[in-house]
Amino acid sequence: MSAMYKRRMEQDISNDSYQEDAVYTQDNAVRPEIISDIQNLVAVQDADNLKILIEPFHESELGDILEALEADIRASLVSLTGKEFDYASLTEVDEAVRLEVVNAIPNDQLAEAVTELDSDDAVFILEDMEQTDRDEILSLVPFEERTRIIRSLDYPQETAGRRMQTEFVAVPPFWTVGQTIDYLRDEKNLPESFHEIFVIGPSFELMGDVTLDNILRSQRDIPIEQIKEPAMHPISAMQDQEEAARVFEQYDLLSAAVVDDANRLVGVLTIDDVVDVIQQEADEDIKRLAGVGDEELSDNVFEATKSRFTWLFLNLVTAIIASLIIGLFDATIQEMVALAILMPIVASMGGNAGTQSMTVAVRGLATKDIDNYNMMRTIKREVYVGLLNGFVFAVLIGLIATVWFSNPSLGLIIGIAMVVNMLCAALAGIIIPIILDKLKIDPAIASSVFVTTVTDVVGFFAFLGLAAWWFGI
Repeated sequence: MSAMYKRRMEQDISNDSYQEDAVYTQDNAVRPEIISDIQNLVAVQDADNLKILIEPFHESELGDILEALEADIRASLVSLTGKEFDYASLTEVDEAVRLEVVNAIPNDQLAEAVTELDSDDAVFILEDMEQTDRDEILSLVPFEERTRIIRSLDYPQETAGRRMQTEFVAVPPFWTVGQTIDYLRDEKNLPESFHEIFVIGPSFELMGDVTLDNILRSQRDIPIEQIKEPAMHPISAMQDQEEAARVFEQYDLLSAAVVDDANRLVGVLTIDDVVDVIQQEADEDIKRLAGVGDEELSDNVFEATKSRFTWLFLNLVTAIIASLIIGLFDATIQEMVALAILMPIVASMGGNAGTQSMTVAVRGLATKDIDNYNMMRTIKREVYVGLLNGFVFAVLIGLIATVWFSNPSLGLIIGIAMVVNMLCAALAGIIIPIILDKLKIDPAIASSVFVTTVTDVVGFFAFLGLAAWWFGI
């Protein structure tokens, strides 16, 4: 490292230049100076200054930095900083980046890091690892922490039990406020932060909870049982994480108890994890609508190609079906070339209208905004929207076609076809996701293919069929 670079590094670090308000540029990218400094420090194996540099970063900021670095630099950064590296930052990166980093770390080092993490963060890091590596790491973790992690890992993925934190504060109902406060002051193994104290019975069954403000406002000799409240919407450990997130949203919760089938307290779900779940589920829905699957930005070319192949293959099948419909009217198209010029407009407008209705339906079903009470009202609304837009664009394209080809009949035909296709598109866009949802098929995955097929087939058939009948071709 040059003397000039050393002086700049020492000045930057001593002046705390990498504070929260200076980590990102105005377009929300990590400052290039930070990336450059990390690369230079890694290049000269300067572990001491590297530890000083990354120490002030929040875990989410360090996660963004990891994603901005090249793969070999990431591994070296973690290796050089050792215990000083904030492993919670691995919960803030893409799965591919996380696996790349953990696979480059010795299992004994990772076991030591996992021991220091909250159980939910430890589970998040371990759950996607190879079973053999996971078992080896867990065997090196102290018994108490290992038991907590395994308890969460035993629950299926995308359930509240998998996302919960197994560190919580629980007391029996016969304790007094004073005993509870003394316990909170003296106990060394409490969670870093918590919002309520759970009240449990002899078999760990959940009896209620007490908020911290209620504890502080009560006299020391009052039994906890007198000031406890019924647990605010306890969540089953087997409940889908998206359903659990909806409970938080509906009741404005900061945390909620997680219970097993016997109503025994097994963990707590906190708002920070729920925000991640909401973002993850929304991200999945958007990607599934586009047929991208579980692809991450950090995936390699082969993985991204494999993720998209199935969707593209299904679209090829629907395109062939649409082409077969066009083939039925090849003589008609040969007699009137204008039909070949105009027919993509009808199909394209129908496809866009269907996608709009489908997006509204899929999101409404995901958030439970569409239910048995408003389903018919929503379908009728989409029908009216499709009809109104159909008439408006029918007039526009009809006038354009009439002037373009000096043929009023052609303008009338494409106008009628536009109304028919946009109406069918709106119906398909709202009804197909609802039907798939009733059949327990994720509408975000399967809707697009069916809606695209309907809009293409109806659009081509309506336009070309009307033209063949009208002109007698």
